Amino acid sequence: MRGARTWAVAVRRPSGEIYLERHPVSDFPERRPLFKKPMFRGMFALVDAMTIGTRALTISANQSVEEEEQMSGKAMGGSLAIALLLFVGVFIVLPNVGLAFVSRQLGTGVLYHVVEGVVRMGIFLGYLSAISLVADIRRVFMYHGAEHKTIAAWEHDERLEPSAVGKYSTLHVRCGTNFLLMVMLIAIVTYSVAGELFPGPEGNVVLVAAYQIALRIVLLPVVAGLAYEGLRLGAGREGNLFVRGLMKPGLWLQKITTKPPTDDQVEVAIRAFEAVVPTADLGGRTDAALPSAVVWGPDEVTEPVGLADVTGAPVRSQEPAAES
Repeated sequence: MRGARTWAVAVRRPSGEIYLERHPVSDFPERRPLFKKPMFRGMFALVDAMTIGTRALTISANQSVEEEEQMSGKAMGGSLAIALLLFVGVFIVLPNVGLAFVSRQLGTGVLYHVVEGVVRMGIFLGYLSAISLVADIRRVFMYHGAEHKTIAAWEHDERLEPSAVGKYSTLHVRCGTNFLLMVMLIAIVTYSVAGELFPGPEGNVVLVAAYQIALRIVLLPVVAGLAYEGLRLGAGREGNLFVRGLMKPGLWLQKITTKPPTDDQVEVAIRAFEAVVPTADLGGRTDAALPSAVVWGPDEVTEPVGLADVTGAPVRSQEPAAES
């Protein structure tokens, strides 16, 4: 969970207890005001999300297995590097290499970029649908649903406990999935305009593919910035009919990336959410007696934020509630 000033990750350990870490979000935009301005803030948001995601993935991967099975930092870095190469290969290189062979028919203008964008979206949807059939990935998608349900319950002034959280939808209008979809749609427009302004080579398959791949990599920060500004324009306007129409595809996509969670998964989501909400706001809306013990790992947050005792310090050990 990411809050305004902190982010936290909660993991169900093999022993059944919940491991919790909390860290402050980057203050880089405060130190470099350029990255608080339109477009640049979107570029920073992309890098920041990837950084937090990588750290959270490392933490969760290691805490969800026994100590002897945990990966070293070097091994995790290697795995992430391979994943990044696969992403570039599957979603950027593959479509453009394939279309380079028919570029004489498509040309290298708007039609090429529209077809390439549709092909990329098709690959993306096929990829999500395929991995959703894998048991471990399906469990990840269940935790994604638990995250959305917890946030929805909070927004509806519910008490944060599984019985209250469970009744809400797994779909949420501000999900990062919507951002991914908007990136893909805006990419089609951005690359089409760039292709018209800076026409690429024609005829030679290798040169066509190399140009189109380079164009996409170079303009990725611009696409991220435009997508971020688009999401900001829609924020708080969910009741607008036009905005709701734009959000529909993202909500449909979440039917793949979220699944109904179990109560024990909702409990983990609640603990992560509590850790990023100001302590004063949690009063009366959280339950310190949820079933599982909480074990804190590193906590780099000094202000009174999240699950706390009377001193404002994080609860380092929390015993399970007694059975009735």
